[in-house]
Amino acid sequence: MKTFITALLLLAGWLHAAPLNIVVTLPDLADITRQVGGDQVEIFTIASGREDPHNVPLKPSAITKLAKADLFIQLGLGLEYAYAPALVKESRNLKIQPDAPGFLDLSGGVRPLDVPTNLDRKGGDVHPNGNSHYNIDPVYGQMIARGIAAKLGQMRPESAALFKANGERYAAMLQGRIVAWKAKLAGRSIKFVSYHPDLSYFAARFGLTQVGTIQPKPGVEPGPRDIQALAQTMKQQGVKLIVKESFYSDRIPNQLAQITGAKVVNIPILVNGTPAAKDYVALIDTLVDAFAK
Repeated sequence: MKTFITALLLLAGWLHAAPLNIVVTLPDLADITRQVGGDQVEIFTIASGREDPHNVPLKPSAITKLAKADLFIQLGLGLEYAYAPALVKESRNLKIQPDAPGFLDLSGGVRPLDVPTNLDRKGGDVHPNGNSHYNIDPVYGQMIARGIAAKLGQMRPESAALFKANGERYAAMLQGRIVAWKAKLAGRSIKFVSYHPDLSYFAARFGLTQVGTIQPKPGVEPGPRDIQALAQTMKQQGVKLIVKESFYSDRIPNQLAQITGAKVVNIPILVNGTPAAKDYVALIDTLVDAFAK
C-alpha cells in the first residue's frame, strides 16, 4: 500500500511539474518549440521578428529571463553572434553556457550554403561557416522540430516519448505542406533580387533563381555604381521581381524598380516579420505566395 501511495505521489508531481523555462533567439524557434513542448514549456523570445536578425537590440529583460532559463536555443551559424553570446555570458547561468546541457545550437545538421573562401572583413558581414538563414527552408524546419524534441527529451526523460511524437507529428505536417508549396511554384522560371542574401536556402529548395542582392556584400549598403550595375544585370537577365525584407527601407528597392520596371514585394524572413507571418507555417506560406503571384 505504501509503495502504491508513493507511486501516486510521484505521478502527481510529474503531472504538475513546472514548465521548462526556455529562451529562444527567434520567433520561428519559439513557435516550433511550443508545437513540440506544449504546456511543458514556457518560452521567452529575444527577437521580435520585425528587426534584422543579425542586429537585435540588447534588452535587459532578456538577461533576466536567461538567468532563470533551463534551456537556451539559437539557430546558429553565426546569425545571432552580435547579441546572443554576450547575453548568455552576462546571464551568469551556468546551465545555459555553450557546451552545457541547457545550450542548444540547431545548426549541426545543416549543409551550409555560401561558405566564403575568403574571410577578409572587406567582404562585408562574413559568416565563416556559411549562410545562416536556413530557417526558411521547411526541410530544415523539420530538422529544427526533431532537434528540439530530442533536447527536451534529454531534459525531461519522463516526457521524451511525448516530445518525440509531437516533433514527428509536426515534421509530417510540414512534409505535406512542402509537397503543396513545391507544386505551387513548379514549372515556373522565377528570377529575383533580394536586399540581403537571406533567401539562398529557400530559393534552392523551391527552384528559384536569385540573380543578385541590393547589398553588394552582406551588410554593406550599395552606392550609385552598385545600383546601376545591378540594374544592368537585371535588364540583361529579365528580372522582374525585387523582394524586400520587411525591416529594410523601401528607398533603394523603389529606385531600382524605377530603373528596371521590376515590381517590389515586401516579405518576412522571420515569424512576425509581417502580420501574415503569424507562425512558422504562415511564414513559408507568405513567402511561397509572394513568389507565386
